[in-house]
Amino acid sequence: MPTTVAVSVPQNQNTNHGVESPKKNKIQVSNTKKPLFFYVNLAKRYIQQRNEVVLSALGMGITTVVTIAEILKNNGLAIEKKVSTSSVTMKDETKGRLVQKAKIEIVLEKTEKFDSLTAVANTESKVVAADDDNHEKK
Repeated sequence: MPTTVAVSVPQNQNTNHGVESPKKNKIQVSNTKKPLFFYVNLAKRYIQQRNEVVLSALGMGITTVVTIAEILKNNGLAIEKKVSTSSVTMKDETKGRLVQKAKIEIVLEKTEKFDSLTAVANTESKVVAADDDNHEKK
């Protein structure tokens, strides 16, 4: 698979002071900031609200993005629309030089059975919560 080199260039320099506004359905994943299921649940919410989500990561976060995508696909909630890989040139703060970082973006879209699967999951969690409340009262 060919590797492309992408250098961050600000878009629309007349607006937003040269800073590109992030997509409303894009999640930039880090493998150190949040737990895996934080991102899985956030991706589910984005898919529910916007019918698709873009998962993005650099370097070591790539495995986390792939895991999130596989969880959503294996549970029947999303289908893979597009996968793209590239290299991004960044400045390494500790070494003070430019380095290449691997980047991945996975676009997932809502499956036809997404709404019915999430409705079942929500019903089951309410039943479990009600059952827990009944056990505590005894």
